[in-house]
Amino acid sequence: MRALVQRVRRGAVQVAGKTVGEIGNGLVILLGIAKTDTRNEVRYLAEKCVNLRVFEDENSHFNRSLLEVGGGVLVISQFTLYGDTRKGRRPGFEAAAKPELAEPLYLAFIAELQKHPITVAQGVFGAMMLVEIYNDGPATFLLETPDPAAQS
Repeated sequence: MRALVQRVRRGAVQVAGKTVGEIGNGLVILLGIAKTDTRNEVRYLAEKCVNLRVFEDENSHFNRSLLEVGGGVLVISQFTLYGDTRKGRRPGFEAAAKPELAEPLYLAFIAELQKHPITVAQGVFGAMMLVEIYNDGPATFLLETPDPAAQS
């Protein structure tokens, strides 16, 4: 599982011209789900996101988490994070989960975030979306779950 996490001043997502989710200060998370992912990866990554210290303290150091600053989170499904561009000119998506696996894990990720005292907004799984990201910094981080094969 991969999450491209962006610290934002504002984030919003529209589907068919209608805003379906928006936040102020917080994180926009573009979430990619691999075909080998399970609920274990969901829990790990959700906890990592809410506790990641990417917000500045009074000394302008990354010392505060989303939980500490009381920010919101906007989650957008993003299978293209598993696009393989090593060969040719067209990305391959072999590693990306099929929708029947990805959607339940996407919703489980959102449910894990909702266990915390933060605002959680989301896009529409599988829809064409227009995403507004007002990246603060800019500060962007790629988080990945540990590879299960490497842990054996």
